[in-house]
Amino acid sequence: MKCRYSGISAMDAGFMDCLTKLRELYDKPMIITSAYRDPNLHPIEAMKEKKGAHAYGRAVDIAVQGADALRVLQIVMSNDLGFTRVGIAQKGSGRFIHLDNMTEAEGFPQTIWSY
Repeated sequence: MKCRYSGISAMDAGFMDCLTKLRELYDKPMIITSAYRDPNLHPIEAMKEKKGAHAYGRAVDIAVQGADALRVLQIVMSNDLGFTRVGIAQKGSGRFIHLDNMTEAEGFPQTIWSY
């Protein structure tokens, strides 16, 4: 869950509770490819004008594809786990699902998007 550029792990405890609930319902290991991103050192966050959910320790990208991706989405969409935003990347070699719990009040509209 550490930033690969700074080594810092600043994951939000409430977000981690959401992720733990998902993991328990999914009942399989989940490969997290991106979690906390240091807003000053991680190149994706450093170039943004407005920091993303990863910079707040409230997002993960889960390496998942095919039937497993569908299962993760079904769990997220049919249970009130606290996730408010879902990004889906299911083409090419780097398939993943982004999950976060940022709110509209924080300037992050609740949405589902594809990459």
